[in-house]
Amino acid sequence: MTDTNTNTNQRIPQERQFRTHDGESLFYRHWPATGKARRGAIVLFHRGHEHGARMAHLVDELDLPDFDFFAWDARGHGRSPGQRGYSPSFATSVRDVQTFVQHIGSAHGVAEHDIHVIAQSVGAVLVSTWAHDYAPKVRGLTLASPAFKVKLYVPFARAGLGLMHKLRGLFFVNSYVKAKFLTHDPERIASYESDPLISRPIAVNILLGLYEAADRVVADANAITQPVQLLISGADWVVHHKPQHQFFERLGSAIKTKVELPGFFHDTLGEKDRAPAVQAIREFILQLFDQPLAPVDLRAAHLSGNTADESRALAEPLAPLSARGAYWAMTRAGLRVGGKLSSGIALGHATGFDSGSTLDYVYRNHPQGKGPLGRSIDNTYLNSIGWRGIRQRKIHVEELIRIAMERLAEMHREVRVMDIAAGHGRYVLDAVLASPVKASSILLRDYSDINVRDGRALIAEKGLEDVAQFVQADAFDRISLASVTPRPTLAVVSGLYELFPDNEMVRRSLAGVGDAVEDRGYLVYTGQPWHPQLEMIARALTSHRQGEAWVMRRRTQAEMDQLVEEAGFRKIDQRVDEWGIFTVSLAVRVA
Repeated sequence: MTDTNTNTNQRIPQERQFRTHDGESLFYRHWPATGKARRGAIVLFHRGHEHGARMAHLVDELDLPDFDFFAWDARGHGRSPGQRGYSPSFATSVRDVQTFVQHIGSAHGVAEHDIHVIAQSVGAVLVSTWAHDYAPKVRGLTLASPAFKVKLYVPFARAGLGLMHKLRGLFFVNSYVKAKFLTHDPERIASYESDPLISRPIAVNILLGLYEAADRVVADANAITQPVQLLISGADWVVHHKPQHQFFERLGSAIKTKVELPGFFHDTLGEKDRAPAVQAIREFILQLFDQPLAPVDLRAAHLSGNTADESRALAEPLAPLSARGAYWAMTRAGLRVGGKLSSGIALGHATGFDSGSTLDYVYRNHPQGKGPLGRSIDNTYLNSIGWRGIRQRKIHVEELIRIAMERLAEMHREVRVMDIAAGHGRYVLDAVLASPVKASSILLRDYSDINVRDGRALIAEKGLEDVAQFVQADAFDRISLASVTPRPTLAVVSGLYELFPDNEMVRRSLAGVGDAVEDRGYLVYTGQPWHPQLEMIARALTSHRQGEAWVMRRRTQAEMDQLVEEAGFRKIDQRVDEWGIFTVSLAVRVA
């Protein structure tokens, strides 16, 4: 089987564009279904250096006339704009995937659960990261030779690239791979070598971002619960096999299948004798569309599963004389010394590193301490990856609050805001002040009397006493939440549920929020599907609960979305930071 297809009934693509979140207009092809009724859609994501036309042969080879097909040219590739091989970040390209799927839904009327994704190499890592971070409800994923670990034949190449990136800034790396090592198909080799739209350079920030995202996704593949088909090329010169097998074993999918293809080179879907691979994909897709949707139920993930086991292990005390016990004892001692100099660390010890007071200090991001050394320690503390993620979370929370306010205004509805555990309430007040839409009421609630006191002072400082009030209340009291008057049209829950591992508490709280919010009102909620410093937080930092260790249980995005959906909301938008730590989502209350 080669790239050419003599079938006179070949589908002709329509050439279109969609707009990204940052204003770029990316190119894509659309092949409408030719059957009597459309069953769904197949979305194709090409490998690095290439473009969507390199996967166009699959449209006819898969022989699925009842399905639309879509194939994009990724940012910086093919006929899409941008410097060749460049994107502002790997996370930006992952968000482009989300935006593309949303566009297919809005412009072509294809529901997310009627979409199957086929992705290859770098495209498969983009899609895996998207599945992990955004938890889309697609019908399934076919991942061909995902580039979880590229074979770098120069010793310490990754570390060297990282150092050079810090010293030189942006630069580009040319692919060393020749076409003859990608496929045995002579026509495919020739077309690769003559295609003017193939670009060999890749920006170093994207290459490093690819490695980091792949490490995270392989390690935490249990968070991916969509049906997955993994195709592994047996004679791959480009990527390592081991992470692909690890990824498959760790998947949280109830339906998963692995197809190993002996002798195949890296261009799995463009190999000379690819007919068996194409047939396996076709059968997998039809199997998924012939049976009812059966998502993995994650609402009891606090009782058993990967994140529950992880949380329990972090809560177990370490033997004081063990190497790890001694290491974390020294870390805690260092933090006690740091607290004598750094204002931020001292505040964390006094109120808890997860307290509203600490978060407000992190939001303000002004290093303070005793002398230059104290301010230097505080600056290092404030720029730890967790706190950088928290500040990005604040930006995303404010953005989605403003979007919700604008949507309410477009429907000529009052904007009545309620935050059920506001801390000091800074992000809500900042969002309201930055919006052209005026809120008719703002109700901030928190259990801590310190937060209530400081939040009321912040309301006065912002000049919002005429519309805003701060009351002491329990975010887990369903009756209290449900009885709020006037009923809010926009509820906010930021940074709360991440602190409590028990889903029953969260379900009770969300039920109260669902009772309170008017139909077609909105909910902004946060999640923490991953964190690189979980053990450091658990072993060295204390929480606001009377100095207890700050042990967190991660909730996957799919788990968090299911809890929100159970309370009567449907997620319609989402943001995630570039490290994949904190997510912020917008949901609408459905009748």
